[in-house]
Order: sequence, then structure tokens, then C-alpha cells
Amino acid sequence: MASRSKAMLKNLFSKTKGEGVSAEAIEAWRKALPNNKCIMGRAKRGLYGGRHIQFGNQISEDGGNKTRRTWKPNVQEKRLFSLILDRFIRIKVTTHTLRCIDKAGCIDDYLLQMPIHKLDNELALFWKVKIQQQYEKLGKMEVGFFPSEEEKKLAEAFERVKIARKASRAENREKNRLNSNTEISNGVETGIQDAILDSREGTESSVADDGQSVGDFKIQPT
Repeated sequence: MASRSKAMLKNLFSKTKGEGVSAEAIEAWRKALPNNKCIMGRAKRGLYGGRHIQFGNQISEDGGNKTRRTWKPNVQEKRLFSLILDRFIRIKVTTHTLRCIDKAGCIDDYLLQMPIHKLDNELALFWKVKIQQQYEKLGKMEVGFFPSEEEKKLAEAFERVKIARKASRAENREKNRLNSNTEISNGVETGIQDAILDSREGTESSVADDGQSVGDFKIQPT
């Protein structure tokens, strides 16, 4: 653990490459960088929101004996979506930082609202500068609007397309219904014909059996 101000400023300039950064902003960053001499090593690789390792004593219940111990922050690896950058950012955050992000709305608002001296590491400063640059770029873009007459024409065209889709769906449903009805009627007719044929075959076989039995009776000797 050591002082990180100079290293943070150097890494920040190497990552942003000085694009769109004025001398006043550089001086403001240099003054706003944290002067704390001890920063937890893991806090350099995520958004910890000021949460670091804490030291204290563990006191026993029986004799009140004190034992030195540490408390580490609850760190989780998350994929947070940036609306301005239109991408996911995989980063390690503490539960305290997650609550702050939820309260701000998204990670973009959290980083833009958070003062520089509270971000603690160069990774948070890098994403903050990245979002600021993209935000300025989007702010300079020109947005074109259609005239009112063109908007009305587009609305009418979309309405015609919607009506045509509804008509085609209704026509397809009607065709499917007619096809199903014809299949049912054909099936009923074939079933009736099969039943008639079966009944005829049954009557013929019964008559033949009766004749044979009578003939057999006549053949027998008296």
C-alpha cells in the first residue's frame, strides 16, 4: 500500500490519451485526486465506494480477551449496463456501491454525479472520463426531425400496412376454416360409406351361413 495520486494520474492519461481534455481539467484532476496514503489493493480493481478493509478486536464472551481481526467489504462481480456507452461493464463492486447505483438510476449517473476525489482509483476515473467523452460526443450530434406533413404521411402508410396485415390474417383464418370443414365432411361421408359396405357384407354372410346349415340338415340320413 502506497500513495496512488501520481500513478492514478499517469494511468488516467495513458488510457484516455488526452483526447478532449483541457489543461484546466488536468489541473483540477490533480488537485482532486485522493491524498490518502493507504488504499486496499483490491480496491484498485473495482468500485468500492469508500469501503475498505477495517481493523479491530474480537472480544471473547467469557474472559473479555481481545484478539486482533479484520473486516473485509462484501465484494461481488457484476455486469452493469451503461446506457451512454451502450455496452455491459464487467466490474467488481461492493454492496454499498450497488445500492448507490440503484439510487442514482444507473452506473452512468452514479459516475457522473460522484466527485473525483471519492472514486479512489484509476479504474473508476477511466470509466468516468470515458462516459463524459461519449456524453459530450452525443450532445454535439445533430438530430433530424421530419416535417409535420411527412409525419402524417408516414403515419397513414403505417396504418395502411397494419390494415393490410389484419385483412391477410382474416383471409388466412377463413381459408383454414373452410379447409377444415371440407376435411370433416369428407371424413363423415367416407365413414358412412364404410358403414354401409360393412352392413351389406354382414347381411350376405349371414344369409350364406343359413343356407349351408339347411343343406346340411337335408343331407343327414333319417
